[in-house]
Amino acid sequence: MQEEKISNYVKLCMEWADKFMQMDRQDLLRRVPELKEEKGYLTIEHFGRKYGISEKDGSICSLDGDQEPDTTEMLNIYTLLGYAKEGSFFMDRWVPFADLRNARPFAPAYKIGETDVFSATFSGHAKELREAFIKLGGKGLPQGDVGYEIKAFQCIPLRFFFWDRDEEFEAEGNILFDYSATDFNHVESAVSIADVGIKRLAEIAGLPLRGKNFHMH
Repeated sequence: MQEEKISNYVKLCMEWADKFMQMDRQDLLRRVPELKEEKGYLTIEHFGRKYGISEKDGSICSLDGDQEPDTTEMLNIYTLLGYAKEGSFFMDRWVPFADLRNARPFAPAYKIGETDVFSATFSGHAKELREAFIKLGGKGLPQGDVGYEIKAFQCIPLRFFFWDRDEEFEAEGNILFDYSATDFNHVESAVSIADVGIKRLAEIAGLPLRGKNFHMH
């Protein structure tokens, strides 16, 4: 099943690469102003890593010598290019995933796959989490034992809050999105954006992902 799922994601990435090749460049650069034109690529940063979308065939590769993007990262970039609405803007209205437009149906799976994994992975590891945020250029926030704002994309900042476990309570985590997130990307992509963020933090912290339904693409 896992193999089949991966090949479907690969197929989807190829379809998006074709769609990208049909997109009007000026329109795209207007809708996603953070894109830059550099040596045959349109470049973009996703959680601090720089990727290039090839002007030749629409494929996505890493441009900072880091590991190549996985299908989740590629689809986050492609859907941003496909769904960003012109004139979208940051609202400074922070909400949990379930309160984003049209997010309710995905909320139960999101909790198991994302916030529960975030909480379980960093339980007892507040120090490593804080260091990972600092490495990603995060901006410290006063709430939580650890609270930071980091950018998934320039136009999609996320706020992560973490309360470590103690004698009485399990660790608890939450991720807030600006309400504009669904103007820039598909609501389901908010789930996979959180997914990439948690994986990146765990990778920097050198911790294995934990949680009931933890999945790798």
